[in-house]
Amino acid sequence: MADSTFDIVSKVDKMELDNALHQAQKEISQRYDFKNVGAEIDYSGEKVLMKANTEERVKAVLEVFESKLIKRGISLRSLDAGDPYASGKEYRIEAGVKQGIAQEDAKKIGKIIRDEAPKSVKSQIQGDELRVSSKSRDDLQATMAVLKAAKLDVDLQFVNFR
Repeated sequence: MADSTFDIVSKVDKMELDNALHQAQKEISQRYDFKNVGAEIDYSGEKVLMKANTEERVKAVLEVFESKLIKRGISLRSLDAGDPYASGKEYRIEAGVKQGIAQEDAKKIGKIIRDEAPKSVKSQIQGDELRVSSKSRDDLQATMAVLKAAKLDVDLQFVNFR
């Protein structure tokens, strides 16, 4: 009997991210507390740029964006927001969107699988994702439960369960 496998990935749906961004832009343009503070949010390539004329307002823009991400089903672990910094007369926050599993995070996940998962389970790093295999489907499901319970800095999805 062939091994059963699944892949561990960390991806953000671009359409959902785009929808959350547009909802945040709309709310920022309509809310009274954002009037006349130069608050705006833009997305260019891999970075989300938030601007306002005070540090508190730019943090509020980030909170609005985070709430929209949560409503669209995107984990905040996928957002890598920096600290506010002054740029001329305005404050800015740059936030990156994490796609894929970094090499060091993949090694941490592999170590968790070796230490805590059933012994028949093997993991293999393939680029920015991990392939997990075992003879037993029950062991793979136990491995998924272990990884869901682990406190990791990346948002994990389990795909291609065969």
